Amino acid sequence: MPPSVPSLPRRVARILRTSLFAQVACALVLGIVVGRLWPGFASDLQPLGDGFTRLIKTIISPLVFCVVVVGIAKAGDLKAFGRIGLKALIWFEVASTLALVIGLVAANVVQPGSGMHVDPATLSAKAVDAKTGGGSLPSTTEFVLNALPTSFIGAFAENSLLQVLVLACLVGAALLHLGNTRVPQVLPAIEQAQEIIFAIVGFVMRLAPIAVFGAMAVLIGQYGLGVIETYAKLIVLCYAAAALFVALLAVALKALTGLSLWKFVRYIREELLLALGTASTESVLPRVMQKLRKAGARDDAVGLVLPTGYSFNLDGASLYLSIGTLFIAQAVGVDLSLGQQITVVLVLMLTSKGMAGIPGSAFLALSATASSLGAIPAGAVALLLGVDRIMDSMRVVTNLLGNCVAVFAVSRWEGALDVERAKQVLGDTTEVVREEAVEAVQDGAAETSAKEPVPES
Repeated sequence: MPPSVPSLPRRVARILRTSLFAQVACALVLGIVVGRLWPGFASDLQPLGDGFTRLIKTIISPLVFCVVVVGIAKAGDLKAFGRIGLKALIWFEVASTLALVIGLVAANVVQPGSGMHVDPATLSAKAVDAKTGGGSLPSTTEFVLNALPTSFIGAFAENSLLQVLVLACLVGAALLHLGNTRVPQVLPAIEQAQEIIFAIVGFVMRLAPIAVFGAMAVLIGQYGLGVIETYAKLIVLCYAAAALFVALLAVALKALTGLSLWKFVRYIREELLLALGTASTESVLPRVMQKLRKAGARDDAVGLVLPTGYSFNLDGASLYLSIGTLFIAQAVGVDLSLGQQITVVLVLMLTSKGMAGIPGSAFLALSATASSLGAIPAGAVALLLGVDRIMDSMRVVTNLLGNCVAVFAVSRWEGALDVERAKQVLGDTTEVVREEAVEAVQDGAAETSAKEPVPES
């Protein structure tokens, strides 16, 4: 007698119950519908996304610290760790500069701001000041000094990834110097703390659909769908340029490691969808670190390259900044010469490195670029206020994929990548699903055993 096939509603219910991707996708659609139909109600849902982001941020710093310390200690070679850092910075500079150049070329060819004929006298910089809170980007000296911690606890309290990385490198180096015989309990304790943090990540990720629903409802409720029609040419250009850049990343990944970027995208599809919904790459950092380690990248490479990329390798932001600069210049009728456009690249190469974690950083970078040129009115930056939030999806996905490719490329460059393991994990998605199902069963079994009464002796 053939086995009975579950009915369609039961299959759908099982997928929604077991698949984070399906849950987040449904929440994304539901958020768009609620934001479109009830914008007033949608604006009250902001705490859903903000609360999830806060929970994730609380575990990012200790997780990065544990992964880096364990990676250095297990690798047993501090020089190798230094080489990984240097190679990562070289990769970041080349990738972000390429993104800037692609953005400039695309904006010159398509000219998204031409024909707008905006009068600069009608624009005010007050709206930009409100967006940025009157802040400013740090200088190169300030950026370097801010990366150095002033206290051990302060780095974690302020959630400063670069400061936490510096502390982790120092602790890892100290463990290597002292040796396991003098401090035999420290490394196992850090490894156990790392496992606890990953367990917390699993708990928090169950709230991801709620966060995506709230974030999308607020976005559509505040901006509506009309802004897409107004800035259609600019939006399409930015997303097309990002697609071209990602295609180049895929070619580079295939040439350097033999891995497929498309298979990697399928592997982290839940994290990509969550980053899209919350407009934040920080919300997926812990899970992406975990998946990169499972895909064969060594702990020290993952722990150093990925968090550092969050400050130094903002490929999506670089694309947006270069296109945005030419857009506002074209909109107000300013024709930038080749020399001025080269200046744009040079200025953005510096300003884009200090953007992470600063409110309204894109507008600060654009304002700094406009000021350096002296040809674009400062108030012209306000032209991008209405479309900036729509660009978040492009920026976060491009930034995330750019940093993940950097982890694989630098790991391969340093001999810290298990290519066969990576191909096995990325090529066999059923194995990944099976591992996730096993983890879910283990979590359920642990919860059940915790609820069972202890038998009386």
